[in-house]
Amino acid sequence: MSWRKGKTTAERGYGSRWQRARKSFLSANPLCVRCKKRSHLTPATVVNHKVPHRGDQALFWDRGNWEAVCAPCHDRDIKLEEAGKAKVHIGIDGWPIA
Repeated sequence: MSWRKGKTTAERGYGSRWQRARKSFLSANPLCVRCKKRSHLTPATVVNHKVPHRGDQALFWDRGNWEAVCAPCHDRDIKLEEAGKAKVHIGIDGWPIA
């Protein structure tokens, strides 16, 4: 069973405290780190937990576990990675981009 089931957004930790922390983090980290690795400059709009916290509040609030990403990277690439179906980006030289 999912740790999210039956919980509101605020009960999962995404209430006003998170919104303030998210805003501050994105202000300090305005570009998507994943796009930047591919030489694209894209505004970050999402704070992703690099290691999924699954309700662990210590991991949830660990800023070392946060990364600034754009919505497409979060909603497409990261979700595929978490599902074990990682998308590989290929550079103009034909080699995979980390």
